[in-house]
Amino acid sequence: ESTITNELTKLLLNQNKSVGIIAVDPTSPFTGGAVLGDRIRMNEIGLNDNVFIRSMATRGSLGGLSKKANDAADILDSAGYDFIIFETVGVGQSELDIAKTADTTMVVLVPESGDSVQAMKAGLMEIADFFIMNKGDRPGADSAILSLQTTLALKAHDENTFLPNIIKSTASKSEGIDDILNEIDKHRNFLLSSELFIKRRNKNNQIRVKEIVESFVTNDIWNSARTEILQNELELITNSEISPYESAEKIIEHYKKEILTN
Repeated sequence: ESTITNELTKLLLNQNKSVGIIAVDPTSPFTGGAVLGDRIRMNEIGLNDNVFIRSMATRGSLGGLSKKANDAADILDSAGYDFIIFETVGVGQSELDIAKTADTTMVVLVPESGDSVQAMKAGLMEIADFFIMNKGDRPGADSAILSLQTTLALKAHDENTFLPNIIKSTASKSEGIDDILNEIDKHRNFLLSSELFIKRRNKNNQIRVKEIVESFVTNDIWNSARTEILQNELELITNSEISPYESAEKIIEHYKKEILTN
């Protein structure tokens, strides 16, 4: 993905566009640190005045994006960057946050990614606005594209659905990058030609506000008093003397009383 981001950014710079890049790397579950190697692979563009790269660790977020990635994108948008590129840690069944964040979602595959059935299981069919088959010069690239096309043909769609295309590229040789940018423009024009652009933005913002509220309430609930209630009841739950639901109800009632008294 980093090579594609690097090449795509170079193409945008040649068109006098400014680019903000949010590169997210996974956090180690043992040390809490992250390598942030994506930034290392983008050294060629990192010093350009029209490029800003913000490296972020997931910090325990399971959705493929850092929890602060949206905030970083807001800042870059306010600063007037023409394009903002998110590079996620990868996409699996629990790593689909990018679809709730970006206007256009590109899913990058390689010939060795596995069959299209696995892609469907991972939810890629639902989140991808188009696919990139990178390393297209490798054996098996064309058959992988054909397999994916067959799967996509089975997907239900109507006139309000953007039909995902498959772009073949070899980013290490700067091949197919023009086609990727053209497909981005094509998808954006499709959204802008109807109410889908505003609907997608509204939906994403609704999800974002709900997540912020849920995070605030969760942090507010778990003060020392309610944490103590839970700790005192763990043995009862383990011994099946009370259920987890009963304990949760007691904690919620304690929280409600605190709100009413305040």
